[in-house]
Parts: sequence; C-alpha cells; structure tokens
Amino acid sequence: MRKLLFFWLWLVVLQNAKCQDQDVSKKIFEGFTLAGGMDVYYAYDLNNNGSKNIPYYVSMANNNTFSINLAYIDLKYESSRIRGRLIPAIGSFMDANYSAESGLNKLPVEFNIGVKPLKKKNIWLDIGVLSSPYTNESALSKDHLMYSRSLAPEYVPYYLAGAKLSYALSDKWKVVGYFLNGWQQIADQNKAKSVGTQVEFKPSSKETFNWNTYFGDERSASRPLFRMRYFTDVYWLHDFDGRFSLATCAYAGIQQMAVSTDVFENLFWWQMNVAGRYTFRNKLSVTARMEYFSDPDMVQVIPITGGYGFECFGSSLGINLPIENNALFRLEAKNLLSTGQKVFYDKEFNQINSTTILMANITMWF
Repeated sequence: MRKLLFFWLWLVVLQNAKCQDQDVSKKIFEGFTLAGGMDVYYAYDLNNNGSKNIPYYVSMANNNTFSINLAYIDLKYESSRIRGRLIPAIGSFMDANYSAESGLNKLPVEFNIGVKPLKKKNIWLDIGVLSSPYTNESALSKDHLMYSRSLAPEYVPYYLAGAKLSYALSDKWKVVGYFLNGWQQIADQNKAKSVGTQVEFKPSSKETFNWNTYFGDERSASRPLFRMRYFTDVYWLHDFDGRFSLATCAYAGIQQMAVSTDVFENLFWWQMNVAGRYTFRNKLSVTARMEYFSDPDMVQVIPITGGYGFECFGSSLGINLPIENNALFRLEAKNLLSTGQKVFYDKEFNQINSTTILMANITMWF
C-alpha cells in the first residue's frame, strides 16, 4: 500500500517537472512546491563474511549489493499563515530506520501541518512527523559534505513525532520548543511525553551555530529499566557552499536506568566529529572526516560480538564529482577502529578491532 502511494506521488512530481518550462505548476498549484530525489549506492565491507548488513549503521548499510538508500518526493504548501509538508520515501534507509514502526508509519520522512497564530509575530506551530534538529546530518545526503553518515546521527533521532513551536527572533536568531512522543518514535512506546529545545544562530549566510537538548522517559518493552534521558548536542557549519567548508558536531547524553525501585544508575555516552570539504575550480571536491564515538554502557550501541562497551575512532575520505547542477557522483572509503572491545568480525568470523568500508554513490534531485 505505501509503495503504491509513493509511486503515485512520484508520477505527480515527474509530470510537474515536465511542465516547469511553461510554469504550469505555479498556476495550478498556488502556494505548492514539488521536489524530489534519489540516492543509490554500492557499499562493500572489506571484512565481508557474507553478512547482508554493514554493522552499526542504518544509512547506506546494505553490504555487497546495489541499493536505493532513499527515494523521496517533497510536497510543500505555504501561505501567509498556513503551511504543510509531505515527504514520503522508500529505500534501505527507510527499511532500517523505521523498523520499529508499523503500517503507514514506515513511510514519512516528514508529514506535518503548521499554522502561524499571530499575524505580526514570526511564530509557527507545526504538528505531525517532523525533521530532527539533532546533529547536522539528516536523511538527505545531497545536503552534506560527505556521502556516508558519521556514527553521530545514526544514534539520535532522524525524525520526531509531536509538536514544534518556533519563533524567529530576528534574521540571525531562532528558538524552537518540541513536545514529543519520544526519542524517534511515531507510535508512542510508553505514553509519557518528551520535550526538546533548539537555538539557532546564523551570524552570516556562511555560518550556522545550533544547540539542541532533549529530556524524556525512555522506558519501553525492549528497555523496561530505562527511565529519564538527558541529551544535548551542538554543531557548527561554516561556508557550506564555498571553496572550503567545515562541519563539526559534539553531543553527550545521560540515561537513567533503574537498579531497584528507588535506585537509579546514570549511563553516559558521547561523540564528536569534524568534516571538511575542499572544492577545486573544476567543481571536483575532496572531503575528509574524523570522529570518535564512546558508549561504554551500551545505551545506544550493543556490540555484535558480545562483550561490554563500544568505543570507536572513525576516519573517512571521499571524492565528489558534480554531474550538471542536480546530480553528484561520489566515492568514499571509511575505516572504523575500536579502541576497546573487539566489535567487528573478519571473513572467518574472528573478532577483530577494525573494518574498512568502500562506497560508490550517485545522488540526483529535482
């Protein structure tokens, strides 16, 4: 059902794209904009032992097979006081990232409606499935310096369900409050609600600072001993579209776990990463990233090899070749090195400390 719905919407976008030269869509769909894109890839884990999946990832995680990571359409409506956005999608990203959802809840990257309650104040209330403010990496690879994701966004929400109240204080400052079902869940798992905040500062068109927080009860059927989660992250983007671009992100979280009725243990995890891109005059660019992820208490990451704790360094190097203005070919090599437990398997299923992943990708959008 969801694939048929997606296919129908995709045809609508393609028909609209054919008519853009005559500007027919603007006359027919007043206030509407249509866009879309597709991200296909081939990834190979050099430790390949026959597994279909690259461990510890949900993005670009299919091993040794040509795959669609994300194919989506983006339908937006906006008037002076009402707006809405529908982004249905299919692909390996959706299959892995929405595995806990059911039915049509597996479909939306974003499905939300917004209203502006006051004419003279730039305040918006949006309700539905929302994009996540956590880390600077989202589901759409075309928006990022590197094709693959760091470990950071794989272990925070890619989407949120609930309400968002945003207030643009000026051209440079915006504050946002969230009232949510929980940590990346459309169907509420425990009926308790969570809250989040976002502060965005754009001192210029070339620079963005973002600080986010999350507070919520995370007990569930799979983690019945979990209680309150406290999380904060901050990221900085510089000159994203210039000759040299830089993106860096750091976050930390505390997860309460019930040891007994009145006794709680605080579990801690954190990460930091930095990525850079240099663009040559022929538009070819090279990218590199360094990252560190530490989850000694296994709040987010449970090693596939058993044992206790996950700590990992990552390094990535990529080449990006634009194809016209709406397509990009990318090659990337990524190495992960565990600093503690042996959290990877080699080809003979021996436990080892590292793995290397090779990727090739084409991304197009319209």
